[in-house]
Amino acid sequence: MGSRTMSGLLLGVAVVVLLLQSAQSVHIQYQGFQVQLDSVKKLNDLEGQQVPSPRLQAQSLQPSVCSDPALPADLQPVCTSQNAASIFKALKTIANDNCELCVNIACTGCL
Repeated sequence: MGSRTMSGLLLGVAVVVLLLQSAQSVHIQYQGFQVQLDSVKKLNDLEGQQVPSPRLQAQSLQPSVCSDPALPADLQPVCTSQNAASIFKALKTIANDNCELCVNIACTGCL
């Protein structure tokens, strides 16, 4: 009986810790999209790894990163927008300039 109580208590503690961790992440809200700051950082990394192909970029209306399976799930809806490239650019600007300091109104979840 004591072991069931202990495992139930540990499960409850794990849930609380997970909730606290997700509540402390910084989000960026821009043009109806809400993404995590960490996802925008991942976007920068993904774009840095890609080799630009002018021919493919001219054929596609979407940024090439939209076809990358490593693109974070919260950024994927941006790819459905006609303005995906400019939205990604704005998100990266917000994240790099002010979100880490939490002075931009687009950033939420700052401590």
